[in-house]
Amino acid sequence: MNSFRKLVSTKVSTNVDAAENDVESGIERLLKQLQQVNSQMQAWVSSGGSEMVSHTLTRHQEILQDLTQEFYRLRSGLRAKQEHASLLDDFREFDRSRLELEDSPGSSEQALLKEHASVSRSTGQMDNVISQAQATLGALVFQRSTFGGINSKLSNVSSRLPSVNHILGAIKRKKSMDTIILSLVASVCTFLIFIYWLTNTLIPCRVGVAWSVCNINNVYPRLETEVDKIFMYSTL
Repeated sequence: MNSFRKLVSTKVSTNVDAAENDVESGIERLLKQLQQVNSQMQAWVSSGGSEMVSHTLTRHQEILQDLTQEFYRLRSGLRAKQEHASLLDDFREFDRSRLELEDSPGSSEQALLKEHASVSRSTGQMDNVISQAQATLGALVFQRSTFGGINSKLSNVSSRLPSVNHILGAIKRKKSMDTIILSLVASVCTFLIFIYWLTNTLIPCRVGVAWSVCNINNVYPRLETEVDKIFMYSTL
């Protein structure tokens, strides 16, 4: 990437040499290899890899995203420099031809000169449109790499969700068990309080009834004796 950056910073000609093609193709090949390695690591992490490998995968994906963005930016800059140099060469050629035609008499040459100027302006406008399209393409590629990084992070989160769900389920089960135990303890305490209340309420009532029965049994013989005495006095 450093060699390609130096090549872009020093490239001013319109000719595409073999060294430039070799460097560009080599960088593209290395980026594809890094993408394949990241895909293999992603598959391994999704199948239950360690947490350390997951962090390493995230770091490698960020590095790949940065390198891809830098490569497309440098390549777009190189294409823009080549197009700018080509436009300058065309303008110099056109200026040279215009001067030659102005020196030579004839209306047909003037018409050709105007036609060439019109074609050159159209070519310049087309070059501007192409450069804008390339800039848009670079932005779309960057967005695609960004969304790819987001998808990989979401995949990492989804791979960790089963363990998180297991922990949350264990916590909910423990809370349910605590609630059941607390309900049982409260029910037993309420039942014991009710039994204690019944015991304290019924025993005094039974004692009072027994005391009344005993008093009746004691009074009844005396009442019979008094009745007999009254009957004897009445007969006399």
